Amino acid sequence: MTSNKTAHSLNDLIAIARDGKDFYEEAAGKVDDAELATLFARIATVKLQIVDELTAVVQAAGGKPDTTGTFVGAMQKMYGKLRATFGDKEYGYVAELEESEDRLLEAFDEVARDEATPPAARDIVIRLLPEVRECHDVMRARKLAMKNAA
Repeated sequence: MTSNKTAHSLNDLIAIARDGKDFYEEAAGKVDDAELATLFARIATVKLQIVDELTAVVQAAGGKPDTTGTFVGAMQKMYGKLRATFGDKEYGYVAELEESEDRLLEAFDEVARDEATPPAARDIVIRLLPEVRECHDVMRARKLAMKNAA
């Protein structure tokens, strides 16, 4: 039963992190600002590492890791594209990616706080939480700086 609970606890995180990775990769190719594109590519790499580490824990627990993203993530990505098409492209992507970071951080916090989270799942979540929080904080700071500069 623990392997199913571990897989269940971590698969949502895998899906949300994969959403972020895909969205960052796409945004990196769409923005004109080279520094922003580099930042997006760097964070996409962090998301891939998170997906890989969580996947390894699910597999080690005998579970089947999630291999897709989420509906909410697909909608966010679509909305980000629309915002970028009809407004300030860079800000549109930053704003949507920051929301994606909010979602991932909230999901990580939830799993870390949940008493029913198996130890293997909690350990990896707590270990990865600083990276998740750092990506979140970088995007929040970038969004605020862009908003204040406008």
